Amino acid sequence: MTNATADHAAELRDQLADKLVSAGHITSAQVEAAFRAVPRHEFVPAGTSLEVAYNADESVAIKKDERGVLISSTSAPFLQARMIEQAKIMPGMSIMEIGSGGYNAALVAEIVGPDGRVVSVDIDQDVTDRAGAALEATGYGSRVRVILADAENSVPENGPFDAIIVTVGSWDIPPVWLDQLALDGVIVVPLRMNGVTRSVAFRREAGHLVSTSTEVCGFVPIQGEGEHPDQIFRLPDADGHHIELRFDDGAPEDPSLLDDALATERTEVWSGITIQNGVPFADLHLWFACFLPGFCKVAAEEGTALARERGTWFPFAAVRGDSFAYLVVRPIGTGVEFGARAYGAHGEEAATAMVEQIQAWDHRARSGPAPQIAFWPTGSDPQISDRAAALTKAHGLVTISWPAMS
Repeated sequence: MTNATADHAAELRDQLADKLVSAGHITSAQVEAAFRAVPRHEFVPAGTSLEVAYNADESVAIKKDERGVLISSTSAPFLQARMIEQAKIMPGMSIMEIGSGGYNAALVAEIVGPDGRVVSVDIDQDVTDRAGAALEATGYGSRVRVILADAENSVPENGPFDAIIVTVGSWDIPPVWLDQLALDGVIVVPLRMNGVTRSVAFRREAGHLVSTSTEVCGFVPIQGEGEHPDQIFRLPDADGHHIELRFDDGAPEDPSLLDDALATERTEVWSGITIQNGVPFADLHLWFACFLPGFCKVAAEEGTALARERGTWFPFAAVRGDSFAYLVVRPIGTGVEFGARAYGAHGEEAATAMVEQIQAWDHRARSGPAPQIAFWPTGSDPQISDRAAALTKAHGLVTISWPAMS
């Protein structure tokens, strides 16, 4: 790298840190110092432009599988900053990272300093080899231990860790993670809850985990024994094109009921609930995942009617028997109104059910505090309010509740 290139990288690194601080993604001096120190461009694939490497909002692909599906990436800097802040990392701490890439571990190593410890674990040898080489080349090889292992079962490293940061989307929280977490430690995990993912910071409380913060996020899914693939149904239209419904949980027992749905006339129902342009409404998606029966994700192939409607709908849907509805908006003044469009013989009923949940979210949760998420490990005694959502996992139970609901 020429001196001019190195100077340009340093300039972009400072600009990135300035932007993350200004936007509130970085809130502590130690995290800011780490982002100014670690050369992110050394951890992304060769040929990646410096502008892409230091884009606050852009993740960078590292590895795809034989089908072209992304299985490893360097997350967007804003999200890495938020998750490190969620973990409350301080100098001298012992930290485990699940999901290696190198850059995030180097940031953590900068924060914990020479008296701290950083262990990074990944199931993919290509990923660990690459992360280890990048860490060595940037001077962090002696400060981060990279381990090849399936973190679902065990990690050949003694805890306890003051914090565990999971950098892959996880459907569950396996017991081994909690076994290696200090009693007063924090685990930050992108937790998949009926298809909607949030980066959740958890602390222990009376035999279970309670969220201290949440962030909207998206991650490549975890591999190995902790993998939880979606159930996917492809619905044909009259021209041989398809839309795809993806279920994290709760897939219909007889998906063949939907085979002719796209042959029916589309219906729509509007909620009367509006939102100003630019105002986030991610909690509506989580509300759907909790309280809308048949909730799923929807994607449309080119050539379908849904593809032609792009820009007016979001990839959240719900199946009701032989019909399905999906979330849509239409312009209203300086904002939009929420509604639902639907296909199937009982499409109006499916759309109405979705609209009723939009109205319930607006009435019971929209203006209140953020929902609290808890994880109750198998063997604990879950305390579930009548109006909280409960999602069963292999290793416990997730509960989601909005304070305004209680």
